[in-house]
Amino acid sequence: MKNLLPVFTVLGLVLAAGKGVSAQNCGCSASECCSRYGYCGNGPDYCGTGCQSGPCTGSNGVQVGDIVTDAFFNGIIANQDRPNCAGKGFYTRSRFLEALAAYTSFGTTGSADDSKREIAAFFAHVSHETEKMCFIEEAGGQSEFYCDDKNYPQWPCATNKRYYGRGPLQLTWNYNYGAAGQAIQFDGLNNPELVATDPLISFKASLWFWMQNCHDAITSGQGFGATIRAINSGECNGGSTAKVASRVNYYKDYCNQFGVDPGTNLEC
Repeated sequence: MKNLLPVFTVLGLVLAAGKGVSAQNCGCSASECCSRYGYCGNGPDYCGTGCQSGPCTGSNGVQVGDIVTDAFFNGIIANQDRPNCAGKGFYTRSRFLEALAAYTSFGTTGSADDSKREIAAFFAHVSHETEKMCFIEEAGGQSEFYCDDKNYPQWPCATNKRYYGRGPLQLTWNYNYGAAGQAIQFDGLNNPELVATDPLISFKASLWFWMQNCHDAITSGQGFGATIRAINSGECNGGSTAKVASRVNYYKDYCNQFGVDPGTNLEC
């Protein structure tokens, strides 16, 4: 069973340029940008560097689909032919690219090499969390509620709902389901099962988590290790050297496929 510890969603506490807020954690109108801090608006403070979705202007021009080719994606899902692989037919390149429309800064921020490293990092974690896109739900996690609405009263747990790991990055805890649902417009608290039954919502939820917690780590120079800490801090500082090594090995492999140096600070 994958050892999932609480992963705290990093929410921005500072408003861009002191301007008014139309929504926290996004869910913006089509004409507005979702800023790096999770607020809706227009102008460079919202649509520039770190813009998560909407009419962003901070893109470096990289086309993620040119990097995440059929050959690359199919290389990951090749082991879906093994028995009892629930992800077969669920995780597809077309659904991933469709989900990207909501997160236009993913893989398009910083240099072209930064883009390749970010994409490699995302799929390294996906490969580790789901055993190369075989698992849709956390193995053995169905008995766990993962509810903490005492510390997160704004995300009250629904009766008999369980917020165990689901999707490409195994989204976990009520506060992540609630915030993800608000951002991508589904009822994450009352219908967390959608992350395991709707492939578009599944990819969007993982991209939401990534943009909130991991996106800046690569372009800011923190390195791949910082993304491990954001996803499962319990593996760090000797918590599980084997799991850290698995994530790093996937990351190095995918960086090699993209022809980019993986950089420094690979472990946590």
